Amino acid sequence: MEEFSSTSGIRAIILRISFTISLFQVLFIGYTVTAQTTNSSGIERHAEGYCAMYDICGARSDGKVLNCPFGSPSVKPGELLSSKIQSLCPTITGNVCCTETQFDTLRSQVQQAIPFLVGCPACLRNFLNLFCELTCSPNQSQFINVTSISKVKKNSTVNGIDFFITEAFGEGLYESCKDVKFGTMNTRAIEFIGAGAKNFREWYAFIGRLAPPGVPGSPYAINFSATAPESSGMKTMNVSTYSCSDTSLGCSCGDCPSASVCSSSAPPPAQSEGSCSVRFGSLQVKCIEVAVTILYVVLVSIFLGWGFLHKKREETPVPRTKPLISATGNGVIRQSSRQKDENIPMQMLEDVPQISSGVQLSIVQGYMSKFYRRYGTWVARNPILVLCSSLFIVLVLCLGLFRFKVETRPEKLWVGHGSRAAEEKLFFDSHLAPFYRIEQLIIGTISDADNGKSPPIVTEDNMKLLFDIQKKIDAIQANYSGSMVSLPDICMKPLGTECATQSILQYFKMDHSNFENLGGIEHVEYCFQHYTSAESCLSAFKAPLDPSTALGGFSGNNYSEASAFIVTYPVNNAIDKEGNYSKKAVAWEKAFIQLVKDEILPMVEAKNLTLAFSSESSVEEELKRESTADAITILISYLVMFAYISLTLGDTPRFSSCYISSKVLLGLSGVILVMLSVLGSVGFFSAVGVKSTLIIMEVIPFLVLAVGVDNMCILVNAVKRQPMELPLEGRVSNALVEVGPSITLASLSEVLAFAVGSFIPMPACRVFSMFAALAVLLDFLLQVTAFVALICFDFLRAEDNRIDCFPCIKVFGSNADPEKGNQQRKPGFLVRYMKDIHAPILSLWGVKLVVICVFAAFALASIALCTRIEPGLEQQIVLPRDSYLQGYFNNISEYLRIGPPLYFVVKNYNFSSESRQTNQLCSISQCDSDSLLNEISRASLVPESSYIAKPAASWLDDFLVWISPEAFGCCRKFTNSSFCPPDDQPPCCSPSSGSCSSNGVCKDCTTCFRHSDLANGRPTTEQFQEKLPWFLNALPSSDCAKGGNGAYTTNVELEGYEDGIIKASAFRTYHTPLNKQVDYVNSMRAAREFSSRVSDSLKMEVFPYAVFYMFFEQYLSIWRTALINLAIAIGAVFIVCLVITCSFWTSAIILLVLTMIVLDLMGVMAILKIQLNAVSVVNLVMAVGIAVEFCVHITHAFLVSSGDRNQRMKEALTTMGASVFSGITLTKLVGVIVLCFSRTEVFVVYYFQMYLALVLLGFLHGLIFLPVLLSIFGPPSRCVLVEKQEDRPSTSSQF
Repeated sequence: MEEFSSTSGIRAIILRISFTISLFQVLFIGYTVTAQTTNSSGIERHAEGYCAMYDICGARSDGKVLNCPFGSPSVKPGELLSSKIQSLCPTITGNVCCTETQFDTLRSQVQQAIPFLVGCPACLRNFLNLFCELTCSPNQSQFINVTSISKVKKNSTVNGIDFFITEAFGEGLYESCKDVKFGTMNTRAIEFIGAGAKNFREWYAFIGRLAPPGVPGSPYAINFSATAPESSGMKTMNVSTYSCSDTSLGCSCGDCPSASVCSSSAPPPAQSEGSCSVRFGSLQVKCIEVAVTILYVVLVSIFLGWGFLHKKREETPVPRTKPLISATGNGVIRQSSRQKDENIPMQMLEDVPQISSGVQLSIVQGYMSKFYRRYGTWVARNPILVLCSSLFIVLVLCLGLFRFKVETRPEKLWVGHGSRAAEEKLFFDSHLAPFYRIEQLIIGTISDADNGKSPPIVTEDNMKLLFDIQKKIDAIQANYSGSMVSLPDICMKPLGTECATQSILQYFKMDHSNFENLGGIEHVEYCFQHYTSAESCLSAFKAPLDPSTALGGFSGNNYSEASAFIVTYPVNNAIDKEGNYSKKAVAWEKAFIQLVKDEILPMVEAKNLTLAFSSESSVEEELKRESTADAITILISYLVMFAYISLTLGDTPRFSSCYISSKVLLGLSGVILVMLSVLGSVGFFSAVGVKSTLIIMEVIPFLVLAVGVDNMCILVNAVKRQPMELPLEGRVSNALVEVGPSITLASLSEVLAFAVGSFIPMPACRVFSMFAALAVLLDFLLQVTAFVALICFDFLRAEDNRIDCFPCIKVFGSNADPEKGNQQRKPGFLVRYMKDIHAPILSLWGVKLVVICVFAAFALASIALCTRIEPGLEQQIVLPRDSYLQGYFNNISEYLRIGPPLYFVVKNYNFSSESRQTNQLCSISQCDSDSLLNEISRASLVPESSYIAKPAASWLDDFLVWISPEAFGCCRKFTNSSFCPPDDQPPCCSPSSGSCSSNGVCKDCTTCFRHSDLANGRPTTEQFQEKLPWFLNALPSSDCAKGGNGAYTTNVELEGYEDGIIKASAFRTYHTPLNKQVDYVNSMRAAREFSSRVSDSLKMEVFPYAVFYMFFEQYLSIWRTALINLAIAIGAVFIVCLVITCSFWTSAIILLVLTMIVLDLMGVMAILKIQLNAVSVVNLVMAVGIAVEFCVHITHAFLVSSGDRNQRMKEALTTMGASVFSGITLTKLVGVIVLCFSRTEVFVVYYFQMYLALVLLGFLHGLIFLPVLLSIFGPPSRCVLVEKQEDRPSTSSQF
């Protein structure tokens, strides 16, 4: 069942969600807001031109400097200091209240926040003004009041201040910055520089809190207040703020959605999930339901009106012609009226010496009748030749089995040739990087039985358990080709040498000894709030760990309420799935799963916790196990069908002769022929190089057996019905003439219906349809050749009194001959039921009206229900019921809070100075309002319709910010123009000294560019080419959080970029949580529609990529595929019927009944919530072929019977009703019911439920609706009376 790993391959996407959010987080320790001053004359005075704090009087134990608390007049700075201050604080002119040391401290501190805000100049300017005024304003004492003083080395230092500032400034600052994005983490900058503040007051509270030693933040408390005491003579600071929509300092639409330039491209309103509906009081129904109800009422009214008028007209007496009367040798009266619809019934004309029956034959019918009469005689005379030659041909086809191969690769099974998603995946993998592998553990608490709530998982005992589990996983040594593979050998290491394991243990650097040293659970609680800023909370791989990626079962940001640990091990992936690297990973994964089952699971259960787990290869391994899990179930199904066939083919059991009349050997031979037809089909396609699939071996034998059994029963019963005085060759010949055409018609229709499935683009379903079509064709050919020959042998055996199964043994005695003195067999129970009960009931006029109305209601209701069928294939269905992945998928759906990663890939981005494509892509200042990244940001505002959860992480935005002169801590160079690392990333190797300092600061580094070096704020082609590799190699740091190493290393292809063209680049965002299969389909459709619109607008090639797209692409057009294939299948059956019967009337009735069966089957799918996918589409197409069996035989018998429509309906049910019920309905029913015991849900849903529904619907339509329809609207009879020309008995269906 590897084909189902398509949708299971999808689960890999879901697994990545909990890891990806923080894997690409940059290393950001946080910024420290320090308002610093130096000591002064000591006079405190709140007046214009005076300082409240001046100079530096000490430092804390963690090195943070502290200002002097003494006021003094502001001082005039030197020319160099003045120019420095002007470059950072243009609002401050003249005198200042800061020394050069204070200003340098201010500059070094705010540089940590500048990379977050530089993309929106208005926000950056407002933010800098706040701290410039606090530190250097010449009128500082008017709005700053020192409220607390502390002693440091006998010096007085500031320990707390009041900062009087207007609410207007705070509101303007917050409004200009609240939507600014921090692209690296797909989130807002305020989450980092404001702890996610919801308003300016919360932001002020975050800025003003006193930071404990070693924790980023202010070294003294800042109390922001909107009003100054009247008696103090102070006033509030009220520097003008800039709106983010200000044209002079304009921000992008992504950072400032309220800007006027963005209003013309506002996000589209969210589309309503529901379709057209109508409300009747409190009841709301869909428009299509109202429409079909009205249509039904109209049609039923017309039909009932016609019915009553027709009944009344029939009751009016009309003159009748005198019937022609004759008698058989047995004295039975036969009559034939001269009226058009009152001909002598066909079976009543057998052996009448005076009158013979005939049928008006079409050319095809005439040929088939003559062929089967001659062929039947020849087969009966040469059974050995026919049997041996047919078996020889099939065995020759079976020789192809030597080239038999099974296709198990999901992409080869479920992705069609020329698939757009497959091509896009290949482009992404080859130009950027394949998605990583995921190994995951989910450890959860058990919910309380009383209140249904789960206790928190973060306890000391559970943390120690997690350390023990991690120790065991670290010790895994998997054997691959003689070498040992451990986790560090294969894990992903984006920012160094440590694995990027996503676990709450990262707050302790994955080291158990740090648990007690750092404070245990208290440290965990602390890191929940400070994971982005506290250095002690950084992971072992040097990046922050978002708690939401390592915890589950919480609401909002209440991480302490989490009820589950989510531990994720990202493992590097490779394009070549058969390469050594992938095989090493698979070997480790198998060892990982085995360890979890054997050791970790008992450990967790002993603590009264639950454990769910998975690896990248889990689904494939479980599907392999599943392929053998139901072997016994399928075998039992075959045995049950075989037993039923043997019982059905035999005569009515009699103890005295059952060993003669039974046909076990014939039934077994028929089953063997079915198996040979399947093997012949597989052998033929294997010989021509078509690989098989496991579903073919599991389903096709059952399918062909179900389809072929009815033909066996019909053939055997037809031979039994022939007069015993005829020789065997005559009985076989007459039987083939009687049922051969209908068998041919049904079989050809089935072959064409199955062959239509070869138009389905999905390889697994196309190959399945091809194999099934050829298998059914071979089965039909073997039935009319080998099986007919076997029938001859079996009847010769019975007539010669030889024991069934032991034909060499002959029995003598009167009891041994079941046919002795009984030249006419007694009709069976089913025949008597059809003749005496079933047909008379259906002949009642009131019953006919009810049947037509009820079945019409079913059909129209099914049309309305079809709109409720959802596309998709749930991954839980395709796995064994006892699979450990069942619980895992349930936990994933319960705990994850964000959807799969989504990449927008841009092909051939032209970054040259002459091109406008840079501004067409980016989303910072000076970028186009309708740029790609702005459009993505805009779409994220309506996630209900766009399925985009966040703005995109943009390497281009971060690169432009990184080289910006404002971000002076990012792009730096030595005097020789070589790269200069940030100060917090030693060693610093100065080109002038030629030596490296392990902890020194690079003194002779300058920013890469001045404003004058850039053209309109954008780098030239040469500058772009030179600095892009620098950016991608730069590690993020506290001085510059915009370094691209780790976050964007695989998002840009540098090969060939020297020509000014980047062949491939990706911008990462996320889908919204996708909980149902229809969500995956709709999200893919929305992303493609978005990309198509943006590509047309920008004249650039942009496409969306997510790992699950390749497997869900089929569902974008699954309805179209289903309807087209069903139309072709039903149309093919109609054409075959039309060609063979030359009766449009007959073919139209068969077409109508087939359509109703398929519609009702789809209605049942909607009721049972069976999804529409390739499996169900194949089943629907096969339903057309199987449903033909229920229609063709009854219709054919009706067509060649004589009498009025009621008589012909009774005749058809008497002749073929029993065969249809026993040979078709019951045979399929007993085989299908066994499938309900399957261990795999996919068999239960798509084979038991759908096939059971099909058999029941086929039975109801074939034996109830169709006879009633024929009795009212049936075509005229083809039977005519002629004078007998030769002394040869005629058959009941020579046509």
